[in-house]
Amino acid sequence: MSQKSYDGSPTLYLIPTPIGNMDDITYRTVKVLEEVDVVFCEDTRETGLFLNYLGIKKKLIANHEHNEVQNHDKILEYLKDGKNVGLVSDRGTPVISDPGYELARFIIEEGYNVVALPGATALIPALITSGLAPMPFLFYGFLNSKASKREKELEALKNEKATMIFYEAPHRLQGTLESLKKILGNNRKMTISREITKKYEEIYRGTISTLLEQSLELKGEMVLVVEGNKESKDFSNLSLLEHVNLYLEDGMSKMDAMKQVAKERNMKKSEVYNEYLKVEDTK
Repeated sequence: MSQKSYDGSPTLYLIPTPIGNMDDITYRTVKVLEEVDVVFCEDTRETGLFLNYLGIKKKLIANHEHNEVQNHDKILEYLKDGKNVGLVSDRGTPVISDPGYELARFIIEEGYNVVALPGATALIPALITSGLAPMPFLFYGFLNSKASKREKELEALKNEKATMIFYEAPHRLQGTLESLKKILGNNRKMTISREITKKYEEIYRGTISTLLEQSLELKGEMVLVVEGNKESKDFSNLSLLEHVNLYLEDGMSKMDAMKQVAKERNMKKSEVYNEYLKVEDTK
């Protein structure tokens, strides 16, 4: 008899798996994997090896970014038949920069339970070992691989006061550090954590510029933790027009400038847009 959730109904379980160190698995994770009827997974080969390590045999169904929507009906049929379903990614917690969001959202909308198990993830260890303010924090995930789009993303984060967390691949690290320096400046404190929980785990600490100057050639999966904007900015002495023009002079597009002003003045973007046009029309 497979495990039932808190109200006894069939359930989709979001199951974290170790990100490197196989000891980072909970008793509950093993129990749920033993008891679910089927496991949807990012890569059937990877999950097959993982379950074999645990001595568990289960039916595996591939669920990745290219077929997740097509799996909607398949997973729903299992739940309608009273089956419990497990969902895992190759490593870490499903949904967080991994497949799973589309299935979880669909199953919630269909009225079935979705239960998440706590477990391994890279972002929290990187944050709490960074020495930077742990709260509030903003987890962004991967920045765009294209420099121009990546820098546009960073422009929107330029005035974010929360500590920011990014995932990055080794071959893109140098380019991302260059973008961080260009948009956020030299002196933001940051850390680069690599291979978290694994044998060669390392943390590099410094500022954006000092870490960039080291021309780090690192391997493995990385988490960047970047200090939020600590500069105290007071825009109360600026008119709305002056405030928007401040960002236009910095090279922002008009729409991005209005979006930033709306955020800083706690206004809707449409309100800023309408007010700006009124002032412009009277000139």
